[in-house]
Amino acid sequence: MGKAILQMSKISKSFNSVNVLNEVDFEVEEGEVHALMGGNGAGKSTLMKILTGVYSKDSGEIRISGEIRELMNQNEAVAAGVSMIFQEFSLIPKLTVAQNIYLNREPKTKYGMIDDRKMVEDAKNLLEELELSFSPKELVENISIGYWQMTEIAKSLSMNTKILVMDEPTSTLTKTETEILFALIRRLKENGITIIYISHRMDEIFRICDRITVLRNGKKAATSIASETTMDELVTYIIGGNMKSSFEWIQRDQNENLKPLLEVKNIKSGDKVQHVSFTLYEGEILGLAGLMGSGRSETARVIFGIDELDSGEIWIKGERKSIKSPKDAINYGVGLVPEDRRSQGLVLEHNVKENLILPSLEKLSNLKVIKNKIANEKVESFVEKLNVKTDGIYKTVSLLSGGNQQKIVLAKWLLNDTEILILDEPTSGVDIGAKTEIIKIIREIANSGKAVLVISSEMKELLAMSDRLLVMKDGKVTRSIKRTDINSEEDVERAIQSE
Repeated sequence: MGKAILQMSKISKSFNSVNVLNEVDFEVEEGEVHALMGGNGAGKSTLMKILTGVYSKDSGEIRISGEIRELMNQNEAVAAGVSMIFQEFSLIPKLTVAQNIYLNREPKTKYGMIDDRKMVEDAKNLLEELELSFSPKELVENISIGYWQMTEIAKSLSMNTKILVMDEPTSTLTKTETEILFALIRRLKENGITIIYISHRMDEIFRICDRITVLRNGKKAATSIASETTMDELVTYIIGGNMKSSFEWIQRDQNENLKPLLEVKNIKSGDKVQHVSFTLYEGEILGLAGLMGSGRSETARVIFGIDELDSGEIWIKGERKSIKSPKDAINYGVGLVPEDRRSQGLVLEHNVKENLILPSLEKLSNLKVIKNKIANEKVESFVEKLNVKTDGIYKTVSLLSGGNQQKIVLAKWLLNDTEILILDEPTSGVDIGAKTEIIKIIREIANSGKAVLVISSEMKELLAMSDRLLVMKDGKVTRSIKRTDINSEEDVERAIQSE
């Protein structure tokens, strides 16, 4: 065991009588990369917000380098050597890299003016120390997302950070940018910087982290050495069960006389959708498989009225429909959960209730006045049904975890009684626990008689959900396969590659 730089002992926190953390112990050694993992609502974010002074703890003790710290606000955390890089960047695009690094801490001349020359020089030295090659004079809006991440790190280290918390740091990075970040993390570790790494991406955890702590339901489930922990053991800590059983396909009873809810006939849109045809039946989960660029998402966008239909027909419940906008699609009983839930599926600064009732405003209004009692009852019912972890229906959606945000995008269509659901990468960017919950919800949606079209790059998850698979390539459906005829992921991969 190395020397402990951080000791959080018996940390508890409740919101509106909801216990989020229950006497959690969390210890991190100096100069290590320590993963913090857990499912939706496990308490990861709350624990780190207590460490960074965003939240105050109800009880417990925090020691940094052996000294007891109260950390009542973010300034006190920074003074104690703790910084956090959040999923949402805090940079100002119209300012330069140097201006962002030293924002509100700019060096001054003896006359009290901002010393731009010294600021650029200090930023240049800091970037060189980190072995980063971009210019401190460059506007942030002109650099790649990967360099945004590096600028955030440089900003934190300019404040004499000893403990750096990274929240899903690779969620928006390319593979190359991720490798650059990992190289930087290794250099920081060599220089004695301690990193707490929050991620749901298990392959990254095993590559970059020394130890792993898992929280489950507000309590510490385990702390283990990464090199001595298997993937299955880690999943068991996170979800309290076996991953294999969570992703097993469950064959559902399907009547041979099911009615078609959606019929797509020879539709074409631009270069990406080339004469696509298929039928989606009531109570069916139809998977759409294919490589990136095969036209899967573009097909969904045409059906939902986002992209223009050049030719072909869309039939809903036996009637041909003209869908020229998402409003038309919603009126005909079609809902879309987009791949990018944060920018396309939610209004992040609105609360849970406002997001859930958005597609149903006409149904929940009388003379354009929302019937709040009925709306509240419905919202609370779906929050409970989908196990959305929130301390109230008026909580701002941006403050919820990715998995809970995804559940809200699903719930808003269920509240609207949408009969045809199109799900584009429904488990993307959520932790393993949330994935299993979302797969279960999708099965329940289909069991209720609704039709579900699922697009996913995660073959294991697509096979766990689908009753039938369509293979797409170059904007066309090349094959339809019954799930009962698929023995392994390799069967589908071969079908995708060979078409």
